[in-house]
Amino acid sequence: MTSLHSAGRRRRVVAAVGAVSAGLLVLSACEKPSPVATVTVGSDSVSSEASCYAHGEEIKPDELTSCLSGKDVPTLKVDQDETVRFGVDPEIAESRWVILMNGKPLVSDSERTYRTIPGSIFFSPQYGAQGKSTTVAVQALDPDDKARTTGLWTFKLEEGVS
Repeated sequence: MTSLHSAGRRRRVVAAVGAVSAGLLVLSACEKPSPVATVTVGSDSVSSEASCYAHGEEIKPDELTSCLSGKDVPTLKVDQDETVRFGVDPEIAESRWVILMNGKPLVSDSERTYRTIPGSIFFSPQYGAQGKSTTVAVQALDPDDKARTTGLWTFKLEEGVS
C-alpha cells in the first residue's frame, strides 16, 4: 500500500514540475510590449504600440522608412481650429522624444509626457503638408545619442471635423 501511495505522490510532483516548466517556457516566449503613444483631438483619441521599437537599441535608418510608411496606422480627423495633443508613456519621455511630420522634425525634443500643437500646422504647406492628410510620428531618441532612434509610433491625421 505504501508503494501505491508514494507512486501517486511521485506522479503529482512530476506533473507539478512539468506544469511549472511549461508555464516558464510560455512566459519566456512572451516579449515585453512596447510603450504606448497617444494622439488626441477634441474627445477622440487613438493609442498605439510602436510601429518599430528596439527596446533601447538603435533602429537602423533603412528600417525607419518602412516604419513611417505603414498602411494600417491609427487615423484621426482634425479640424484646423482644434488642438492636437500627443502623449507618451514616461519610459519614452525619459529618453526624450520628438514629433515628426512627414518624416521631418516638427518640434524640438522633449522630456515631458505630452505636447500640444495647433491643428492648422498639420495642413499648412509652410510646414511641409501636402493635401488633406499628414503622417505624423512620435520618435523616441537614444538618451546617449539623439541622432539614433529607438522607437517610432506612426499616426495619420486627416483634415475634417472630428
